[in-house]
Amino acid sequence: MKEKTLFEEELKKLQKIVEELSSGKVTLGESLKKYEEGVKIAQVCSQALEDAQRKVELLMKKDNKLSLEKMDEPDEEEK
Repeated sequence: MKEKTLFEEELKKLQKIVEELSSGKVTLGESLKKYEEGVKIAQVCSQALEDAQRKVELLMKKDNKLSLEKMDEPDEEEK
């Protein structure tokens, strides 16, 4: 699954950034760059989790039957 792989890869990147920032071995400038990168990655992961949650809700709500409906793509403004 491409979505799962993307989420897992991004989560690993975020964990590495957290470890680097926690180590105290990076300069202030590097810390700011890594923090900014981490925020962007966290947003990607959060969106992936929200998408997964919507899919689960669709599965559960559809007349109590297990069926998956294609979701509408979010508007650019919602991202």
